[in-house]
Amino acid sequence: MPRKFLFLTASSRTDGNSEQLARLAAEASLPAGAEQRWLRLSEHPLPPFADLRHTGDGRYPEPAGHERTLLDATSEATDLVFVAPLYWYSLPTSAKLYLDYWSAWLRVPGVDFRARMAGGTMWAVTALASEDEKADPLIGALRLTADYMGMRWGGALLGNGTRPGDVLRDERALVAAKSFFAG
Repeated sequence: MPRKFLFLTASSRTDGNSEQLARLAAEASLPAGAEQRWLRLSEHPLPPFADLRHTGDGRYPEPAGHERTLLDATSEATDLVFVAPLYWYSLPTSAKLYLDYWSAWLRVPGVDFRARMAGGTMWAVTALASEDEKADPLIGALRLTADYMGMRWGGALLGNGTRPGDVLRDERALVAAKSFFAG
């Protein structure tokens, strides 16, 4: 069965450094026959998350609209790639909000979200404008999420860049991109 990669772009900038690096990595190192789907979280906006765990029976309603699109795409993926620049040492708001919705999806009757995600792989592609260690909180949040869901951690591909296109001059990142998804 072919692997299905879902690339979730979370930048406020279209075709930013993180996305450019992720596209290079996908082109160079996705396994043969792998499918890929790219979703820009800004094009699938979610309302603020409401925590209903302690309201009524703690169940959430059946997702609709953008939430349904994201749930279905996430559930169908074998590999989930967060394409997210480092914003204030963490994930951009759209990526964090998307992850908040996982709390709901765990409690939607019949979805079996954790079981569907278990065994998959989570990855990160991130551009930042400082030392790699500054991305530790972002990477830690995703690694812990993967662990909680029974997913494998595929790793993080880091590139350096501030202005659009800067990451294309980061030789270390370009070399790592060539084999990132093959590992």
